[in-house]
Amino acid sequence: MRRLAHPAARLLGSARRRAGALAADAPKVFDEMPPAFPLPLVRARQVLGGTRGATFCTAVRGSEHDLGGGGAEPPRFTVVPGAAVSEAAARVCRVVSSQPEPRVASALDALGVALSPELVAEVLKNLSNAGMLALAFYRWAERQEGFSYTAEGFHNLIEALGKIKQFRLVWSLVESMRCRGLLSKDTFKLIVRRYARARKVKEAVETFEKMGSFGLKTELSDYNWLIDTLSKSKQVKKAHAIYKEMKRKGRFVPDLKTYTVLMEGWGHEKDLLMVKTVYQEMLDAGIRPDVVAYGMLISAFCKSGKCDEAIKVFREMEVSGCMPSPHVYCMLINGLGSEERLDEALKYFELFKASGFPMEVPTCNAVVGAYCRVAKFQHAFKMVDEMRDCKIGPNARTYDIILHHLIKFQKFEEAYDVFQRMGMDGCEPQLNTYTMMVGMFSSNERVDMALKVWKQMKDKGILPCMHMFSALINGLCFENRLEEACVYFQEMLDKGIRPPGQLFSNLKEALLEGGRISLAQEMASKLDMLRKTPLHG
Repeated sequence: MRRLAHPAARLLGSARRRAGALAADAPKVFDEMPPAFPLPLVRARQVLGGTRGATFCTAVRGSEHDLGGGGAEPPRFTVVPGAAVSEAAARVCRVVSSQPEPRVASALDALGVALSPELVAEVLKNLSNAGMLALAFYRWAERQEGFSYTAEGFHNLIEALGKIKQFRLVWSLVESMRCRGLLSKDTFKLIVRRYARARKVKEAVETFEKMGSFGLKTELSDYNWLIDTLSKSKQVKKAHAIYKEMKRKGRFVPDLKTYTVLMEGWGHEKDLLMVKTVYQEMLDAGIRPDVVAYGMLISAFCKSGKCDEAIKVFREMEVSGCMPSPHVYCMLINGLGSEERLDEALKYFELFKASGFPMEVPTCNAVVGAYCRVAKFQHAFKMVDEMRDCKIGPNARTYDIILHHLIKFQKFEEAYDVFQRMGMDGCEPQLNTYTMMVGMFSSNERVDMALKVWKQMKDKGILPCMHMFSALINGLCFENRLEEACVYFQEMLDKGIRPPGQLFSNLKEALLEGGRISLAQEMASKLDMLRKTPLHG
């Protein structure tokens, strides 16, 4: 790797290593966004200009537009359910994501889109990674002919705002839904999950408990859901405490599902002692494991690198007369593959096929991953061909697995070739795919290629996540393209995405080392102003 004359290269060495790791790890779940820095108050008022009242609670209105007035109506395209909705939503997202927030409304007016509830819901879903843009679109949409309030639209907006931790606005939306009779358990579960992902466990539990005050009765299945959600948000200790409290109060008796989700949670933490403890408590309660419970045991052993123990559980299943499911085979193949025990993984794939199960994508993807982990990419591509022959894929996840390992083995040209071929299989790249490619190019002094991929993604109406911004900005700093780095840093803030502390430190140090003191001060000032300015609904 060449040495840059600019000292930023020295400062960003560790950042580039992190970008490389990001490219390799992108297939992991990226559904947790960091907290957002709120907008300056004047801009917040512009975004929320369409809000009618502090709680958004007004009577449902008819159209507020009289189109019979002077001036020619802009061209409009009609949206119908199905593929046309997706095409129109992508078109709207391209417009929204390319405009500063104060100009979003006028740009949408010029687009002349004819709204439908389906379109509004899909645009908000596509803007999930840009909460403030989602809010700006929603406030514009509220004022348009053809708009109607739906639970799906509210839920998609709550999801987008929850990702950037704008919970005050989220609760304002809850009040608006209450006024319109649109509240359900799903509403509260969305908010609970966002609180849990934000590590706000107390607020998550309080939100769950509020359901009763809104006339929504909680049942054992809801408590199982809460335990599962907390466990999957790396809060399994709190989930276990809720389980113990539930047992102590005697309001609900834990069932098989309760024990299963707890075993899964402790399995994710690789705490085999607690997995076995919960399993034994289940047996002591007189509950026998089913295929799902056995699967959680197998998964826990595989995640902890103890595949031999997982195989013992598999054999115990067979002896007990519990037939392994395709998911159980998939977990074993994944676990053995991760330990580079390819021959054994393939043995269980053959057992899977011999059991009479139809070929399915997750199990085939596990085999693809097992081949890739030992760099047998030609065998992986043969598995992909077999998937095509069986008419079950491949899907975007298949390609993400291959790309992940190609990048890991530094086969960058091959990775880009595979990326370009995805469309030929009808597999459009997803956010994770673009994140890997941007990370790969940014960490290997190919920022121009990263920007090319970035543009391709934006043209398809897909919005970048925090990880993509981080990789690109670090790459731009390393190549001494500091003005461009600042542009993308500002774009992060405009979309309501909080930059990681290390990213801002890297950018600031690069600017200072490069003698761009005033620019560093400007970025620090903007960040400080955003931190101190509350966002009002």
